[in-house]
Amino acid sequence: MSDYYAKVNELLASATPFVSVIVVDSTGSVPGETGTKMIVTRDGWHYGTVGGGKLEKKAIDESLRLLAESQGKQAHHFVNWSLQRDTGMTCGGMVKLYFETHIAKTWRIVVFGAGHVANAVINLLMTLECSITCIDPRQEWLDKLPDSAKLTKVLEPNMPSFVDKIADDAFVLLITMGHSTDSPILTEILRSREFPYLGVIGSEAKAIRLRQDIEKAGLPEECQTAFYCPMGLSLGSNHPGEIAVSIVSQLLQERDRSGV
Repeated sequence: MSDYYAKVNELLASATPFVSVIVVDSTGSVPGETGTKMIVTRDGWHYGTVGGGKLEKKAIDESLRLLAESQGKQAHHFVNWSLQRDTGMTCGGMVKLYFETHIAKTWRIVVFGAGHVANAVINLLMTLECSITCIDPRQEWLDKLPDSAKLTKVLEPNMPSFVDKIADDAFVLLITMGHSTDSPILTEILRSREFPYLGVIGSEAKAIRLRQDIEKAGLPEECQTAFYCPMGLSLGSNHPGEIAVSIVSQLLQERDRSGV
């Protein structure tokens, strides 16, 4: 049973759509016991069983139908199947199954940098329902981050090259080693992409330098106000943990405002 819930948590953490199928009642001769569970993803059978054979094949087909017709919405229903009439099995029993789809809309967050502040931000984000990608050219710093299905670690010496791999709905945070590494990433984003949230860690002085870089790059004037710097709400101290609270608070504020 614990393995089943572990599989469910893994799929939820990775925002993989799936259907859980549970035998909730049965009468007569049936292949699966009441309480047995199965998980089906869009790739088909994923884990568990409701009895095998034609019954399981029909339950998988029904799950795939639900996933195909879900249109991004949760759904659930019960079925009562006669094994002989509905599945063509010689068993003379009846089985009642509960199907529940899990379609999670992922809150995607991309963090450039894996240093002290980024580490604190990511550890705080790990307590929320989101999917995080962290990009850094230093393996030793990526190794300091927790291992989780919620977190994807990307070793990338040329961080600006990762910009075109980011989903359009991602919240993007630039928390790298400093201005010299943040600025090329920011310029590349403003040149080619638009995200619901874009923030750069730093002070007002750094923001002025970033705006100068944007002007030198020949980007439109509106790009100079298309990102947050300083990033985060105006609260707390310069301790990495408190900076993380201020940044994540702003992310939540913007997520709720934009409806992402």
